[in-house]
Amino acid sequence: MTTTEAEGTGAATPTGAPETPGAVPASTAEHAVHGYHDHKQEHLKRLRRIEGQIRGLQRMVEEDQYCIDILTQVSASTKALQSFALQLLEEHLRHCVADAAVRGGDEVEEKVAEATRAIARMLRT
Repeated sequence: MTTTEAEGTGAATPTGAPETPGAVPASTAEHAVHGYHDHKQEHLKRLRRIEGQIRGLQRMVEEDQYCIDILTQVSASTKALQSFALQLLEEHLRHCVADAAVRGGDEVEEKVAEATRAIARMLRT
């Protein structure tokens, strides 16, 4: 399913939250090949590993593990997600922003602003 097909269908996002129409900027649907395309399988493997860490957290709570041990695993999971996000951001800059810079015009300003907003969101977490 493409990004535009998912919009308005109420399809779940990877986080499980339903998508709302207009939630995905049009600029993300412009390219048939995104910056992460060449490493897609590696990214999926990494995300499955992180998903396993989260399931491990659930199991720790179910088994009444010690609070500090759970917090240590929360920290590890958080770092893994942050590392993944940084890799994805780098690929976005190298592919999408660089491509827009080559084409010139207003699109490069849009892509830089978009990347800046993404960085700001990452810093707030």
